[in-house]
Formats: sequence, C-alpha cells, structure tokens
Amino acid sequence: MPDVLIASATRSAIGRAKKGSLVDTRPDDLVATVIRAAVADARIDPGSLDDHALGTAYPEGRQGSNLARRVVPLAGLPITVPATTVNRFCASSLQALRMGAHAIWSGEAHAYLASGVESISQVGRTTTEHDKHPALTAGGIADMYIPMGLTAERVAREHGISRADMDAFALRSHRRAIAAQDDGSTAREITPVPLPDGTLFTQDDGPRRDSSLEALHGLRPVFADDGVVTAGNACPLNDGAAAAVLVSDVMAQNQGLAARARIVATSVSGLPPEIMGVGPIEAVRKILAATGTAMGDIDAIEFNEAFASQVLASARATGMDIDNQVNLRGGSIALGHPFGMSGIRLVTTLLTTLEEIDGTLGMVTLCVGGGQGMALLLERV
Repeated sequence: MPDVLIASATRSAIGRAKKGSLVDTRPDDLVATVIRAAVADARIDPGSLDDHALGTAYPEGRQGSNLARRVVPLAGLPITVPATTVNRFCASSLQALRMGAHAIWSGEAHAYLASGVESISQVGRTTTEHDKHPALTAGGIADMYIPMGLTAERVAREHGISRADMDAFALRSHRRAIAAQDDGSTAREITPVPLPDGTLFTQDDGPRRDSSLEALHGLRPVFADDGVVTAGNACPLNDGAAAAVLVSDVMAQNQGLAARARIVATSVSGLPPEIMGVGPIEAVRKILAATGTAMGDIDAIEFNEAFASQVLASARATGMDIDNQVNLRGGSIALGHPFGMSGIRLVTTLLTTLEEIDGTLGMVTLCVGGGQGMALLLERV
C-alpha cells in the first residue's frame, strides 16, 4: 500500500462572521485563493491532480451547486480536474482529506487536492422549524437539531467540568494564539487573501489581547440561565478556507517532491447528538488502538475548540496532557471555527507546530455536530 504524503497545506486568516474582515468575500473566491497557494507550494503539475474534494457544512447558496467543481476554474486549475463537495459538518474538510488518503492508499490516485471553506457571513445557517423532521427533534428518536451550546452544557454537567476551568482554558487559548501571532509562527501557515478594498487579509480577527479571567467570569451564560457556557468559553462564528495537496510516495519519489508529513491513519465515531462534544473520545481511542500508538508518543495535538467543556472532557478521558500536548498555539475559541475549513486548518497548524518543536507524531481531532467524532494521526517526515 502506498504512503500518503502531505505535500502542502495552507489556510486563510479567519474572519469574524457578519462583522469581520471576510464579510464581503465570496466563499468560492476565498477557497480558490488558498487552493492556488496549496497547489503552487506542492510544486506539482495541476493537471496531475486526480480529484478534488471540498468540505463545507452548509453547501447552499454561494457554497452550493457542487462548490468544489465550481472553484476548479476559479483557482486556475485545468477543467479536466474533477471535484466533489462533501459534508461532515465540523469535520468536513478533514473528511475531504480522508477521502484523498483513501484514494491514494487504494491506488486510484497519486495526487489529490482537499480543501474546505465556510462563510457564515455569506451563507448563514438557514434550517427553519418547518424544515426539521419531527422524529429528529427533542422527544423523537434522536435530537439531531439540538443547539450545539446545549450539548456543551450537558457535557460539562455529565463530566464535571467547572465554569472556572472552562474560562481558564479559554484565556489560555487567546494567550497562546496571540503569542503565536507575535512570534511570527502563525503567519507561516496563512495565505494572504485579497479583499474587495484592495488590501490583504493576513491575520486572524479573533484573538483578544484584552481578554482576562475577570472579563470571562463576568459573561452571562448563553444557552441556559443556570449554565456555564458563555460567549467567552465557546468558539465564535467565522469565515475562512484551507487547502492541502496529498501525493503518493511513488509520485513524490519519481518527481522529486518534498513532503511535510505522512498520514498514518484516520478514524470516525458516532454517539448521541446530545453529547456530540465528546465524540473525539472514541475516535481517538480507535486510532490509537489501530496503530498501536500510546498517547504519550504524540508530540502535539490540534483539538478543535468548539467549546471548552468538550475539549476538557475529551482530553481528560483520553489521557491527553492538556498543558503540553493540546493546542500549543491556541485554538478555535481564540482563532474561530469556520466549520468547513476547520479540519484542514487544524492539520495546517499541526504541521507548523511539529516543525517548530521538532516533533514527529501529531494528531488532529474534532467533535462533529449531529453526534460524531473524527481523528487523524500523522507523522512528520
């Protein structure tokens, strides 16, 4: 079976939805920009791409009509490059990357483009009460439409996660993200995006330099009057895009291509949607068991911070060292969580982190709306 190598990975900076830097940027133009950069960084002939998978959580409006195919000409790729749009909600772009890995492992492909985008500013979330299946609401066979914040409240309650711990974790996310901005490491993973006003967008909107425990403690719960989930210890809504190019080891050797990492394994899990935040627990356990890897063998973990409660619960249950392994350069509470972008964004950040700490093994994991988890293990080469 061929090895799957990550030849390149890059992302846009992340804008705040509705009021941030990318509010007027179309999602198709946004993802086309990072795709161009990823293909150029991989140093491959664009015509050699066997396929393109793009992840987005809301494939409608400007993100609809098989967005993956529409961005092929926008990104300057040959029209002969096929494409498909996929949706695993928060893990959509990681699923796109996983599909590319499977295609290469099977021998069907030697070069695969994976990308992801979400523009809540341009598309929003449009499921109405009329659209919801009555059997999949509260009291039915599964509460598939439960607000994500309520799932975070339930996870905090069931796993004994305190408001104080959640706020402290949120503050850490901001401080680490700001430190990474200041030392220039974050800039290494970002492709500048041209804005309609002629400027370039190069730095995430989200990290707050004025964040403090006092300010976080003062925020009121958002989803339940007696709850612990606030706007400060949860991720905001965002816009952003990311892309990566995968190649087989055969192609890399034949064409003299450099690679940043090898994909070792991927996993997915399912669980009740009401506790979707702890989906990573089983996904992580599955990938460790399948590869014979111990948690202590992993140098860095990028864990999507949908909510502080779910990161803390999942990390504790799987034995992660929250201080020394998890999100060493901040996470989505500070940076933001554009759903369709986040999987490849985490991979991009992980690669940069491993290079900076001279680490070898890294893991990405996310919780997924609707009751799923996903994980990916990679090895720096």
